[in-house]
Amino acid sequence: MDTIYFLVQQMMFFSIPLMVVALGGMFSERSGVVNIALEGIMVMGAFCSFLFISKMESVMSGQWLLVLAILIAAAAGMIFSLLHAYAAINLKADQTISGTALNMAAPAIAIYAARTLQDNGIQQIQFTNTFRIESVPILGDIPVIGKLLFQNTYITTYLGFLILAVAAFVLYKTRFGLRLRACGEHPQSADSVGVNVYRIRYAGVLISGALGGIGGLIFVVPTSTNFNATVSGYGFLALAVLIFGQWKPLRILFAAFFFGLMKTIASAYSGIPILMNLGIPSDIYKMVPFIATLVVLAFSSKSSQAPRASGVPYDKGGR
Repeated sequence: MDTIYFLVQQMMFFSIPLMVVALGGMFSERSGVVNIALEGIMVMGAFCSFLFISKMESVMSGQWLLVLAILIAAAAGMIFSLLHAYAAINLKADQTISGTALNMAAPAIAIYAARTLQDNGIQQIQFTNTFRIESVPILGDIPVIGKLLFQNTYITTYLGFLILAVAAFVLYKTRFGLRLRACGEHPQSADSVGVNVYRIRYAGVLISGALGGIGGLIFVVPTSTNFNATVSGYGFLALAVLIFGQWKPLRILFAAFFFGLMKTIASAYSGIPILMNLGIPSDIYKMVPFIATLVVLAFSSKSSQAPRASGVPYDKGGR
């Protein structure tokens, strides 16, 4: 039973950031802008938030510091995503090339800024993890469920589920969500009834940036005590989750759990006796998430139905 508790807790650590970042990509693509830059946005969100934590942890610690860092990560992600929004919406640039450029720039910016802003001149940002919750009062004492979800956890886990609920509500139950979906399916029709397509697409990309930045933070917090200008390809895995989840919040949740399980096997196999006793080389386990990505996309790509206008620059005069 202890192995199951360990497996579920580790899976949550990997699944929640995947889900949050994929939901961010969903908002962008539902508005009509393909956001390949999720990896770079995660890097920038994580860099700014952990630099903030590193500078402030002598003054404060615990959950309040983490909450402030989450806000910093969201703001950094939004600012960085503005570059992609401007290129894709105003300049009508190729969105794949724009996103790729940001993915290449983000680690270089993070490394240079870390070396410049830190007294020791190194690129790694060290921080003390004071954010783990040993047991949530009352809820942590519930049999079985308490150990699975409310012990040795982080508030970022619950934030992820909150973001999922809000994202589903906004997308399907609000006027903004209807307009967002319309701009991703047929922007000319949306424009004909008075919807500002450019503004809606900017909003979609900014939401994507905020969630991508938060995802970068919550990926690193439970798994490390330093940030080294990388999120281990999680932005690209989030794109796979988005495609496998068919751009729908609930399906994205299940896709994130699947890929989170694969990532757990790759990273924490030594804590699972059955896998440890198989004698398989560690390099094979590390390949599991990416092999799973290729297999899943190979079988699901034919049935994928992306928003019809996704990736197509909007031309107000076009019909």
